[in-house]
Order: sequence, then C-alpha cells, then structure tokens
Amino acid sequence: MFLKTVKKINWPEDTSHYPFNLPAIQGLSELHFSTMLTYFVGENGSGKSTILEAIAECAGFNPEGGSRDNTFSTTETGPSLADHFRLSWLPKVTNGFFLRAESFFNFSSYIDEIAREPSGNYDAYGGRSLHQQSHGESFLSLFEHRLRNKGKAIYLLDEPEAALTPTRQLALLRIFWEHQQRGQSQFIVATHSPILLGYPGAMIFSCDTSPLSPIAYEDTDHYVVTKQFLLNRETIVNELFKP
Repeated sequence: MFLKTVKKINWPEDTSHYPFNLPAIQGLSELHFSTMLTYFVGENGSGKSTILEAIAECAGFNPEGGSRDNTFSTTETGPSLADHFRLSWLPKVTNGFFLRAESFFNFSSYIDEIAREPSGNYDAYGGRSLHQQSHGESFLSLFEHRLRNKGKAIYLLDEPEAALTPTRQLALLRIFWEHQQRGQSQFIVATHSPILLGYPGAMIFSCDTSPLSPIAYEDTDHYVVTKQFLLNRETIVNELFKP
C-alpha cells in the first residue's frame, strides 16, 4: 500500500451542510488503508463517491476524472472535502488514474481533443476513440490499457461496474488480481456490485454507519439482498407486487 492514511484537518465548526454533514465522516479522525484493494459501499447519498473524489483530488487527480495531467473542467462544484483531508504516503505515488463514471462522457471528449494534437493518439485506450466504443467496451478498454502502468500507481474507481455486464465485472476482478501479482498498484473503489465486492482479502468500508466502518462481505446489503433475491425470486416479487 502506498496511501496509508487519510486524516481530517481544519474541520469547519459548522457541519450542518453538505458534504460536512455526511454521517460517514462524523466522528471520523483518520481512515487507514491496509490492503491492495479497498472498497467503499453504502446507500445512494451515503458519501462513498464524495469521499473517493476528495481522496482523488488530494492525490492530485482531476476531480472530474483522469490522471494528474488531465485538466479539463465542465462544472462548478461546491465545498470540497479535499480541503480538509491530508494524505499520508509511504512512498508517495503520483502515477495512477481516477475513474468517475458519471463524468466519463466528458473525459472521453477530452481524450478526443488530446488525440487530435500532432503527438496525440489512443494507445492508452485501445487504439480508438472511447466514443467509438460501446459504454461497456470503453470502460473495459480503459481498464485493460490505461491501467497497465508498469510502475507504482494508485487507481481510484467510482462505480466502475456502471457500464459492465456481470461477465465483464469478472474480467475486472482478473485485472485486479494481475495488478496484485505485480505488487505495484493500489486500488480504492466505490461500488454497488456484489461481484466486485467478492474479491478475496479486500477491505470493505461501509458508509452507512457513523462513522464509516469495516464490514464483512457477507454482511453487506449488496450480498444479502442479491442472495435473497436469487434464492427466493418468486416469493420476493409476489410480495413486492401486492396490490
């Protein structure tokens, strides 16, 4: 692990407004990372993506997605947790990538602009524009090519399953495993996917508690609800659809 700790600093006295009112960070002083792969899980609005984005910004990545060299901006944002987080590294890593699913279209357009420059190309994205691939293909191209950095790198992925079929989520698990074998990468991932969460030995933090806390894979709602539905689909559907 390269990123060891996220510590809160200069916390505002007024925590009644977003994002400082998120229960997941109330009472939290430090967050420690101890595994190659760490997950943030939680209900919509629990703060998992907000926390991941703040870590990405503190690490020097574009908060809308990309690497440290990608400087595009398409929207104005409000107060950021990044101003109140401090990262502790050993060693400090500057290579990597921040995937933000909700702004991936804008990132793809930015890459098209770069590729039109004299020295530009799509080598890091499968050899062609991300816009010329399906949503799922473009995500997998990013994972298979852009995440192949041979040096030390940190990758922050916000809901990478958004465009991936279950089969391709399994392919992403294989990519995680290949990175782990090389021992040169750290991943922090916000996800809703029970498939991705099943990676052996990963640390999972639940943002549904105050403050956020570790949770076992089998205790996540993602695992419990999915398992119950698959094993009792007819009963659950009948209950849901009662007049």
